[in-house]
Amino acid sequence: MAALERVRGYTAEIGPAWLAGAIAAGPATMASLIAGGAGFGYTLLWVAVLSAVLGALSQYLAMRLGLLTEAGIVSVVEDHLGDGWAWLLVADTVLAAGLAQLVIMKTVAGVSATVTGIDARIWAVVWGLVLAIGLASGGYHIAELGAKVLVSLVVLAFVASLFVVPIDLSAAAGGLVPRIPAGVDGALVAAGVLGGAVHITLVTMQSYTMAARGWTREDAGLARFDVIVSMLGAFGVYSLAIFLVAASVLHGPNVATRELTATAAAQALGPLVGDAASWLFLLGLWGAAISTLGANTVVPPYLLADKLGWDRDVADPRYRAAVVVVALAGIAGVFVGGEVFPLLVLTLAFGLVGTPFALALVLYLLNDRQAVPETNSTAANVGGVVLIGVTAVTAGSFLQGQIAGGLTPVTLFVLVFAAVLGIATLLLLALFVRERLGSASTTVESAG
Repeated sequence: MAALERVRGYTAEIGPAWLAGAIAAGPATMASLIAGGAGFGYTLLWVAVLSAVLGALSQYLAMRLGLLTEAGIVSVVEDHLGDGWAWLLVADTVLAAGLAQLVIMKTVAGVSATVTGIDARIWAVVWGLVLAIGLASGGYHIAELGAKVLVSLVVLAFVASLFVVPIDLSAAAGGLVPRIPAGVDGALVAAGVLGGAVHITLVTMQSYTMAARGWTREDAGLARFDVIVSMLGAFGVYSLAIFLVAASVLHGPNVATRELTATAAAQALGPLVGDAASWLFLLGLWGAAISTLGANTVVPPYLLADKLGWDRDVADPRYRAAVVVVALAGIAGVFVGGEVFPLLVLTLAFGLVGTPFALALVLYLLNDRQAVPETNSTAANVGGVVLIGVTAVTAGSFLQGQIAGGLTPVTLFVLVFAAVLGIATLLLLALFVRERLGSASTTVESAG
């Protein structure tokens, strides 16, 4: 009975991880899941399942760091590793979040135009102003409330789609065996699916959203419940529902993942399973895009404010101005060329390139006794290393595919970006090993 009462109390208080869930359960993740299901059938179902598990693990580690330090991740990095490391983390996150902001705004405006018939450029301006005014006046609480409502509705929309879509259970079971289809598209889609759940913006924002709620070490149980419900629960159901719908209905020999569009996917559902599923899909995409756009807008201001010593609240005019700038800058996304789905998948894969570095920072700090009063358990460290390994290998597969597709200015930029962060991650590992060896040597000398 006491446990049930605790769960009820936790349910009324959850919130910070839902902002991360809003970004994770966004149109970019949806695009990757649909591209994976439509292009490869049930083959990549294991990636969809793994993404929810790894997403919950990454948020758990970020949550621990935030609670144990009771400070923003950038300031913790600066205090214990130095100014350069902090700026590198800020640059990594702002680049990933900035690119996502442009492509997600393009998605929101495009779907809004499809639903209403009003020009997408007008919708981009409308949504930019709505974001700027809403987030600059209401701050964190508006973003959290919007994330909870919209993510819940989006999950319900796609779960409802499962009841009108024929699922091949035996084929789905076969998709739980890990394997990546040959070719550039298979690696790119797998990177996109994992990048939706384990993304640098999700890892870095966790400490700030908890601080906005005033959570401390005493709220560890509530914070764990928050992560489980948002990532394993809502996000996991969201991912499986979308993937199964796409694999069951959209997969075919003539499907090209690079040419798949949101409108085409919705229209393809109509003749096969009825207009209801088609509209549920389109409305689900719309809701996911709006919720992600709002949550993603506050990520760069959070990190910049932490680095520059501003208050992370709209009461500080500098932070409020940063929120407005990010919200309005996203309007330019409507002019980005290309189809939305391939751009969304590429956006997540790009973010995944910068994620191992952020995870390595979190794991390093969680094992630094000067940074946290309680270092990681062996199980948490093993999970963190596995997480870094999986994201690094998947990001490497994506980069290899990009190189195989030919060097372009965009590809070169991504490669330079990846090289800088890869070197930084290796330097961090070397620093960790040197410190541990030095600590062990000191202990031996003291014992002698």
